[in-house]
Amino acid sequence: MSRKPKALVLDSWAVLAYLEDESSGQKVADMIGDAHEHGIPLLMSVVNAGEVWYILAREVSETEADKAVDGLRLLGIEFVDADWQLARVAGTFKANNRMSFADCFAAALAKEHKADLVTGDKEFKQIENAVKISWV
Repeated sequence: MSRKPKALVLDSWAVLAYLEDESSGQKVADMIGDAHEHGIPLLMSVVNAGEVWYILAREVSETEADKAVDGLRLLGIEFVDADWQLARVAGTFKANNRMSFADCFAAALAKEHKADLVTGDKEFKQIENAVKISWV
């Protein structure tokens, strides 16, 4: 990381790439390692964690989904609850862009924390002017 972000927000796309050992998953792993090395907080909205959980539960099993989410916590990823302030910012992204509501929560969390959003989801291209994206 040449420029140190205040925090990294992981969206479900990045986390699934990491968990499923996709090619971009190694970039996510490297970013997590760099964040630990430099004391940079790792954040994820509970909405996005829920999205990861339901995708894994559907594709593998609920037990494996539970293990994966527990593993994210062990990696030092802090799950941030969705309060009204975060939901309001997410709602603004949704009202003004063609994005999934879960993705809007990742964007809102990054905006609220002045953090870099880690993703490979092209849906986020439309908000690059509002949130710093770290593409993987």
